[in-house]
Amino acid sequence: MGTVHVAAVQFSPVADAAANRATLTRLCDDARGATLIVAPEYSAWYSADPAEWQVGAETLDGEFVRFLTAQAAHRDAMIIAGLIERDGDALFNAVVAVDATGVRGHYRKVHLYDAFGATESRWLSAGKPEQPSATVEWRGLVLGLMTCYDLRFPEIARMRSDAGAHVLVVPSDWVPGDRKRDHWRTLTAARAVENLCWVVAADHAAPSGIGYSRIIDPQGDVVEAADSEAVLIVDVSVESVTAARAVNPALTLRRYGVVPR
Repeated sequence: MGTVHVAAVQFSPVADAAANRATLTRLCDDARGATLIVAPEYSAWYSADPAEWQVGAETLDGEFVRFLTAQAAHRDAMIIAGLIERDGDALFNAVVAVDATGVRGHYRKVHLYDAFGATESRWLSAGKPEQPSATVEWRGLVLGLMTCYDLRFPEIARMRSDAGAHVLVVPSDWVPGDRKRDHWRTLTAARAVENLCWVVAADHAAPSGIGYSRIIDPQGDVVEAADSEAVLIVDVSVESVTAARAVNPALTLRRYGVVPR
């Protein structure tokens, strides 16, 4: 199947769409020819005040997706990034996977962040538990889309694995707080090890996130950023997943399935 050069880009999006696009362009340049580039949650536009999110929301045929499509075409790559998606009167925390042809994969966040004092559901609608468009193929790799708080729910990662995912792609804004860095490290590693797959988790840099974006292999080995703007690059292959699952066939030995509720 060959190897895919994968990059996770870490930055702190702001309430300025043009500035975010300029930052993403620069970081994609720094990705040194990566053909799968993963950017954080809310990459298109972000404010810490959710009352302002209407301002930065876009449709899937809006300027941000057109920008990603052009960047993907220029780089012969797939780019995965988060945005606030507008669909009629509803807003969603969404992730898109875009190549030169446009949107190839699309996911609306299922588990809204109603925890640690936040109430994301006051401002956003939740996605449906079953979203076939949340799994997409790219150059032999099957990618399963999730975002941020989804990491705390192992069922969604297992659903992506059941759908054939070799890589869990997790754009995030993991906000700072007590024990949050430890939780982030534990949860990202657990999702990789229990599903015997890669995890590519691209977080906001400080101050809006904790940073520490990570790329984790199916055995749990980690490449990790610090808390500032960064680009991580790792070679990922289907063969590495197949080899890990041959040594530990836990996915075939399991006795329980996942049923959406």
